[in-house]
Amino acid sequence: MLESTEYSFTFVEILKANLIFSTMQNRREFLKRASLMLAGGMVMPQLLTSCAGKASASESSKYIGLQLYSLRDLVKEEGIQKVLETASKMGYKNLETASYDNGKIYGLAPAEFKKMVNDLGMKCTSAHLGQAFTKEKEAEVMSWWDQAIDAHNELGVKYMVQPWMPVTDQTTLDDLKMYCDYFNTVGYKTAAASIAFGYHNHAFEFRKIGDQLIYDFLLDNVSPNHVFFEMDVYWVQEGGGDPVAYLKNRPSQFKAVHIKDEKEIGASGKMNFKPIFDQMYANNIKDWYVEVEQYTQNDPVASVQQSYDYLNKADYVK
Repeated sequence: MLESTEYSFTFVEILKANLIFSTMQNRREFLKRASLMLAGGMVMPQLLTSCAGKASASESSKYIGLQLYSLRDLVKEEGIQKVLETASKMGYKNLETASYDNGKIYGLAPAEFKKMVNDLGMKCTSAHLGQAFTKEKEAEVMSWWDQAIDAHNELGVKYMVQPWMPVTDQTTLDDLKMYCDYFNTVGYKTAAASIAFGYHNHAFEFRKIGDQLIYDFLLDNVSPNHVFFEMDVYWVQEGGGDPVAYLKNRPSQFKAVHIKDEKEIGASGKMNFKPIFDQMYANNIKDWYVEVEQYTQNDPVASVQQSYDYLNKADYVK
C-alpha cells in the first residue's frame, strides 16, 4: 500500500495543474473539479484495495472442479462447512460429493447442503455413491437407489456415479454382464429425474477375463443412452490404457473426468495432462474434478491447493 504522503503530493500536483487551466474555466467548474479530485484522493487506498481484490478473484476464474474425497480427513476433523469454505477460498468452482447415507449428504438435508455450497459461490454437479448388487437383493438395492435419486434430485446434480464394483479372480464375464444390466436399470431410474448415471474406473478394469479387457467389456455392454463413464485418467494410465485414445475413440461415452496424479496434480511427472485436456475440450466435456488421494507432506489442504495452482497456471486449462 502507498503511504499517505504520496497521495498528498499527487493531490497538490493535480491542484496546480487545475489552477493553470482555471483561467479557461469558470470558478464553479474549477471548484467542482477540485472537489472531485479531493474525494478521489481520499478514497484512493480503498479503491486500490478493491481493485486488488478483483484482480485476485480473476486469477481464480477457471472452472476447476474438486472431488471432495480429496479433503476427507478434514471433513472428519472439522466438518463439511469448513471443507467447503476451504475449497472455495482455494478457487474451486465445481464440486463432486463422496458422502451419501439415508437421504443425507454429508449428514445434511440435500437442500441445506446445496445452499451451503451455493452461498460460497460454488456448484455441486456430481455425486459418488453406490451399492453392491445381487439378484437376491435386487428389490432392496433398487429401493436404496430410489431414495438416493430423490435426495440428489433435490441437491440438483447432473451426475450420479458409482465409483466401484466387486471384481476378484473368480469374477466371470457373466458377473460383468449382470453388473452392466444393473447399471442400465439404475440409469433408467436416474434419467427419469434428469440425472445421468455413470461408472468411475480404477486400474483393475484393465485386467482381462479370458480374452476380454474388463473396461472394454463394460463399455460395450451397457446402454450408452443410460450409462456413461467418468474416466479417472490416472487409473486408466496405471492400468495400461491410454486416456486420450479412449476419449477420442468413444467420445459419446465419457461425460465427466477425474484429473488425478500419483499425489498432487503435476507433481509426479508421469501424467501428460495437455493432450488429455485438449481431447476433453474437443469432446465438449465441461465437468472434470481434481481428486487427490495421497499427499506428499501428509497435508491434504496443501496438496489440494498445490493441485489447483498447477491447473490454474496451465495455459491449456480453460
